[in-house]
Amino acid sequence: MAVLPILHWPDARLCTPCAAVGPVADLAVLAANMLDTMYAARGRGLAAPQVGVLLRMFVMDVTWKEGAASPLVCLNPLIVAMSAQRITGPEGCLSIPGITTLVDRATEITMGWTGLDGAQHQKVLTGFSAICAQHEIDHLDGLVTFDRLPPAARAAALAEYVA
Repeated sequence: MAVLPILHWPDARLCTPCAAVGPVADLAVLAANMLDTMYAARGRGLAAPQVGVLLRMFVMDVTWKEGAASPLVCLNPLIVAMSAQRITGPEGCLSIPGITTLVDRATEITMGWTGLDGAQHQKVLTGFSAICAQHEIDHLDGLVTFDRLPPAARAAALAEYVA
């Protein structure tokens, strides 16, 4: 497969809400390339707009750095439930290299998505899996970590960031 170039903020495509994936879309090659790209960049998640494809699709693998890989490809993901419990923690982003920000997220979500085979899935995600999925879904909605920060923290992170 191939390693794709990752867009860096403030590329306008990173701020654009993505279109839904159609019912007959064949995205297996794109998914494989996105996984190769994510692993090569040492990331744990990668959304399609980060490689210039404005479709509601992301890949993630939150376990590969600690042991066995568990890649997940999500088409048209949707958070169907979110816990009230929140956590604020550090998040990096492959599209904003060198910057880590403190982002507030739900500690548990229920996510629905379509797999590459067209099957519907739903799963409760907790901890880092939930945080990673929320981060990637933000990308599909045209949001980056800067957009989740209070004004003073956003200004400080932007001042630190060199595109």
